[in-house]
Amino acid sequence: MQDFKKSVVYQIYPKSFLDTNGDGLGDLRGVISKLDYLQTLGVDYIWLTPFFVSPQNDNGYDVADYRAIDPRYGTMADFEDLVEEAGRRNIRVMLDMVFNHTSTYHQWFQKALEGDPVYQDYYIFRPGKADGSAPTNWESKFGGSAWEYVPSLGKYYLHLFDKTQADLNWENPAVRREVADIVRFWMSKGVKGFRFDVVNLISKGEYADDFQGDGRRFYTDGPRIHEFLKELNRESFGQDSEIITVGEMSSTSMENCFQYAGEQSGELSMVFSFHHLKVDFMGNEKWVIVPTDFGKLKDILFSWQEGMAAHSAWNAVFWCNHDQPRVVSRFGDEGEYWQQSAKMLAAIVHGMRGTPYVYQGEELGMTNAGFTRLDQYRDVESLNHFRILRDKGLSEESVYNILKIHSRDNSRTPMQWDATPNGGFTTGEPWLSVNPNTARINAAAQTGDPDSIFSYYQALIRLRKEYDVFALGDFTPLTPEHPSVLAYRRRWNGETLLCVNNFFRKECTWTCPESLEGFRVLLSNYPDSTPAQVWNLRPYESVLLLKQN
Repeated sequence: MQDFKKSVVYQIYPKSFLDTNGDGLGDLRGVISKLDYLQTLGVDYIWLTPFFVSPQNDNGYDVADYRAIDPRYGTMADFEDLVEEAGRRNIRVMLDMVFNHTSTYHQWFQKALEGDPVYQDYYIFRPGKADGSAPTNWESKFGGSAWEYVPSLGKYYLHLFDKTQADLNWENPAVRREVADIVRFWMSKGVKGFRFDVVNLISKGEYADDFQGDGRRFYTDGPRIHEFLKELNRESFGQDSEIITVGEMSSTSMENCFQYAGEQSGELSMVFSFHHLKVDFMGNEKWVIVPTDFGKLKDILFSWQEGMAAHSAWNAVFWCNHDQPRVVSRFGDEGEYWQQSAKMLAAIVHGMRGTPYVYQGEELGMTNAGFTRLDQYRDVESLNHFRILRDKGLSEESVYNILKIHSRDNSRTPMQWDATPNGGFTTGEPWLSVNPNTARINAAAQTGDPDSIFSYYQALIRLRKEYDVFALGDFTPLTPEHPSVLAYRRRWNGETLLCVNNFFRKECTWTCPESLEGFRVLLSNYPDSTPAQVWNLRPYESVLLLKQN
């Protein structure tokens, strides 16, 4: 049985991974064709973002049929081949399940619109206020009201995301039975992992106006969330001990995550939390340009590492996914220290307590897109906020500068396989422009290079399997107040691991708080790292040190 604590998960955004039929969209055959590449990298699971039938208003997170493959991605036979071929390479498949909401094109919602009371109760329909306005003042995550009026019904329905993504009513036992049945369907296809999208939003609390925020306090980590997850576990994935699960937890609390991902809680294997990826926001507002708060980043990472360990709960550790900008552009350096900074950021995550997740292209140091025109963007959130920010009076130039940093399309540009103009992604016109730096940053250039970012990720993945301290060790922050260094210690059964990182492009001095006697360099992003008690760390220098008693 695969131990998820020693495993590494690789996230694939199929639409942008590899196109085998020239239509400009990645497909399942493309994933199959790159399984040898993934085996070479060393990953244990591939997490595929949704490829179900969908109108693609939110790139597949608006599901219209949970049991059918969208023809643009291939067929069920292609998926079955993928599971089989991945299995031959000791790679398991994890699917992304979107159960907070469905597409408004889903047959359940269409029946609700036709007036069927059974299916209206699958969703959250409410009458407006006395003056006809929306039931509450909650805001959608994508901007605007979270309620949409249906004139034919004289009611509003709730959509925490796009108006074509109607929230399901998990208070209805029939909805919960449907969801469990969908999970069991994919289990029967050999799926061994599930990622649950914004799953901590499924239990709504009081439907009341929020005069302190955007409404999230009324639906985040709601009153019945743990009950619902325990039930889903019992009725579906919990019936197979080999299945791993991860919950995407939006604006969650650590206290709730102790339960979501507690060893004995009977809910999920692990959780994604995002607090560490808001350190370049202003409060919860991401559509601004502010410097990264490094002290806050360390506080969040360290407190979650220590807190989850103290409660025998498990983290998913990561920088990147399909909703986040590229980490080397965000916290690293795209120029002179591109390679060193990408390796440093990798070491921080892979040395931590938790299951590391690698997002496609992260292992190559792929960067943000740098788009300069609105017609280059596809992301609904980015397009909505372009209008919102312009309506607030920001200049076009200012809005474009914000989108260049924060747009989700930064992570969705096609995978850069080689130096050709379309990066080897497609022979057709790509659905989203390929980053022009594919001539310099691509898989073909890195897979045979022992000094490449790809090779560094290979080494980190290998070390997790080789030394138990990576998966099982405790976690102790080192010099948390240092203005430039992120460092920590892990210990397990006679093994001690030190992870030391200069987070910035400026050299700094760091004094190690414990003796370095007996330690050796396990991995470093400079070829000649020489640890010292008082250490002059070069730009973005990162070193993993190991001592074995």
